[in-house]
Amino acid sequence: MGSPRAALAELLAGNRRFVSGQPIHGHDVTAAAAAASGDQQPYAVLLGCIDSRVPLEAIFDQTFGSICVIRTGGHVLDRAVLGSIEYVVGELGVRLVVVLGHERCGAVASTVDTLRGGRSPGGSLAHLVEQIAPAVTEVGVDDPRVHPLAIRRHVLRTVRALRADALLAAPVAAGRLAVVGALYDLATGEVALLET
Repeated sequence: MGSPRAALAELLAGNRRFVSGQPIHGHDVTAAAAAASGDQQPYAVLLGCIDSRVPLEAIFDQTFGSICVIRTGGHVLDRAVLGSIEYVVGELGVRLVVVLGHERCGAVASTVDTLRGGRSPGGSLAHLVEQIAPAVTEVGVDDPRVHPLAIRRHVLRTVRALRADALLAAPVAAGRLAVVGALYDLATGEVALLET
């Protein structure tokens, strides 16, 4: 893809094919298709949640080699995620980073429950909660719409963090890279861009 805008247009066109039930690539992937993909030349990297209802290649109707996918609970950033994004942008020339949240996110729900109950979960789950907590706090833990609003807020916070990253800020400022936030609707399959 020549530009960040063209990359985003291709992803959204793929989502429209998915929603309409007319994917080009579909869900029937084969080893032959994988072998025919040739060299890796992705045009976008998607950071999404681990939720099993949100398979990123499928919802954007993409085939082998077209996008890089990173998935963490609640699309939380850490050094490995940042390093991976910096790699595909710097070494593979990717022009678009999409942070994709989704409705009814369990990681955000766990964070809301933790903040309301005052008990931190054990293990590394505590890290996810700590990273999502600022979005919940900004919305207000007692707001009746805290869950859907915090999901959106967390996506936008993640977008801002990526745009400010030491190795991503210059390409973003020069217009060679776009970092956008979006939300996946579990009921319709549609992806909507979030204003940043």
